[in-house]
Amino acid sequence: SFVESLAAERNLPLKPMVSALESTRYNATVARLIAPSPPGKKVWRSWLTYRSRFVEPKRIGWGVEFYNEHRDQLNQAAQRFGVPAPIIASIIGVETLYGRNMGNFRVLDALTTLAFDYPDPAKPERATMFRGQLADFLTLAMSGKLDLETRGSYAGAIGMPQFMPTSIKHYAVDGDGSGHIDLTNNTRDAIMSVGSFLSQHGWQRGLPVFAPVALPADPTALVDGGLEPKQTWGTLTAAGARLQPGASATGWGAQPMGIVDLVEEARGTAQYRVGTPNFFALTKYNRSYFYATAVADLASEIEARVGR
Repeated sequence: SFVESLAAERNLPLKPMVSALESTRYNATVARLIAPSPPGKKVWRSWLTYRSRFVEPKRIGWGVEFYNEHRDQLNQAAQRFGVPAPIIASIIGVETLYGRNMGNFRVLDALTTLAFDYPDPAKPERATMFRGQLADFLTLAMSGKLDLETRGSYAGAIGMPQFMPTSIKHYAVDGDGSGHIDLTNNTRDAIMSVGSFLSQHGWQRGLPVFAPVALPADPTALVDGGLEPKQTWGTLTAAGARLQPGASATGWGAQPMGIVDLVEEARGTAQYRVGTPNFFALTKYNRSYFYATAVADLASEIEARVGR
């Protein structure tokens, strides 16, 4: 029924898609990895623990190597899309250790498992989302843009930047003009595609990720936890925020901003930063303040070591 509807809606060949789904196998490991934590088991969120996993010496060192090896491509992407080269390198580093760990699950099996046997019946919207990803994977495969045997993460993410099929369909870029997009083996395609994704999700050329702002002693009332910036520089100053010494509000001061809380739940404490629209563009890649901040911090560490 699924592929019959898909074939009709998208003018795709039915028989090869039926054959593709007949080749799939339920993957219990995929279901286990994506299943919710057992009831009653509290997982304390910790920014410092999270940061230590991604902004650490090995990932920084490999990031410098990746940057130096692909400096020209990174700078071309920065010029084309306005996304700084260290940010692009950092995302690839956070996602796959610069291509070292892209996942070895058969994507078709993973997506079929999650589309039709999602392990949390309380979240039917997640199964619906994965059916959409499966539909786009099959569409790409039937048009020769992806191999049916493509390997990726347990959630179906593919290649160095870990794009889901829908992101490949809408944002991936042929970076070398070969006529084919390969995010797994072609670093230029991967680099350009990250720049394309962020550009199309609101990244603004020349804007910092965080504004140089000193917040009031207790800014918790300014935090809304959302993924869109809603504060203004006027509302922040009225609440007691000030520029850091020597800083200027030129450029970012007219932009919407959001207060980023980086929590230590077990301690009941948090670090706070002021995110610009570029911070929130990073959250479109992964809907997490921790993720976006780790990308920004890793990028800063790489940039400090490679110069310009």
